[in-house]
Amino acid sequence: MQRIKVSFKSQQGTDLVGALELPDQKPSGYALFAHCFSCGKDIPAATRISRSLAEKGFAVLRFDFTGLGGSNGDFGNTNFSSNVKDLVAAARLLRDQYQAPALLIGHSLGGAAVLAAAEQIPEAKAVITIGAPSTPDHVTHLLSDQIETIEKDGVAAVKLGSRTFNITKQFLTDISAHNMKDHIKNLKKALLVFHSPIDSTVGIDEAREIFVTAKHPKSFVSLDNADHLLTNTADAVYVGRTIAAWAERYISSPQSPARPTLPEKGQVLVSEENKAFLRNIQTDDHNWLADEPLAVGGSNHGPDPYEMLLAALGACTSMTIRMYANRKKWPLEDVLVKLSHNREHIQDCTGCEDKESQIDVLERKIELIGDLSDEQKQRLLGIAGKCPVHRTLENKIKVRDKLIKA
Repeated sequence: MQRIKVSFKSQQGTDLVGALELPDQKPSGYALFAHCFSCGKDIPAATRISRSLAEKGFAVLRFDFTGLGGSNGDFGNTNFSSNVKDLVAAARLLRDQYQAPALLIGHSLGGAAVLAAAEQIPEAKAVITIGAPSTPDHVTHLLSDQIETIEKDGVAAVKLGSRTFNITKQFLTDISAHNMKDHIKNLKKALLVFHSPIDSTVGIDEAREIFVTAKHPKSFVSLDNADHLLTNTADAVYVGRTIAAWAERYISSPQSPARPTLPEKGQVLVSEENKAFLRNIQTDDHNWLADEPLAVGGSNHGPDPYEMLLAALGACTSMTIRMYANRKKWPLEDVLVKLSHNREHIQDCTGCEDKESQIDVLERKIELIGDLSDEQKQRLLGIAGKCPVHRTLENKIKVRDKLIKA
């Protein structure tokens, strides 16, 4: 599995930060995860559920709502409506750069948020709530000691968990204005409700209200002895694996032909991660990403192809020098290889405007660190030219293409 850091703009222009968990193979679907009230994307339950889904082949984006975790903005100016807008913005990121989310998953107040946001994310096939209230104003019980002050002064500092937040009157007004029954009745998506009968933060009656209000198809899973935050690892893993199994009924398999999870030994497999430039690269033992910079329309989640070409030459150069120095028992402490790529005109050519009169030049600068004599350094510099990748690049190369029949 891989975890990619992503950033995107909220509808208000705020920078939001998220983490995208990717499975080792091409994802069977994408999911969007909404965390609980005043929490963050990296709470244990969110992390464990997301990774459990990734193990089962799903890509999962979880992110910090405005003013929380790594996201910018003032939490005091946010409300339930802004959370819903943040979810729609996160879905747009997936739609534009990867694939629109097929699953919307929400924990606690995040569950109410995905129920409200679902109609604005038409590609979503299913909604999953975990310990969610049936209405967002359920959270007022967490603020009960300060509600009078908020109503009177317009704002109050409220301690939620280990942190203190400024809660404003507009927050209370907003959460009481949402008609969640209409959202739930008109969901038009499959619904899976998780809830613990001993949840002391959001009572089981809230789950009953969601379940009874929703139309079929709908399912309910009891979390037995779990607490509200699913602090027991086994509970969170169970939720993730159950979602993966349940969702198979509602998510169509990709229409593209099946591909091997891993290439054969000695081969490299490159597959698409989005419809732009992000690519997943696999060998029989390793996995990484390639991309293009933001300036040319990429998402900059990995090195570009030329950077990987330079990296191959640089790595091989360093390894070859080290192998020779070790064999000679020379005091080489470190070797740094800096590379760049450019195109130069062939000297003394005629018709230099012709592209064929240009050559690709890979410039390699080598720094040898250690108590080495000038003679030893020159010898190691000569050895650099014998690295296998160097010799391959200077050979005449032919690329043979073959179309694989589906």
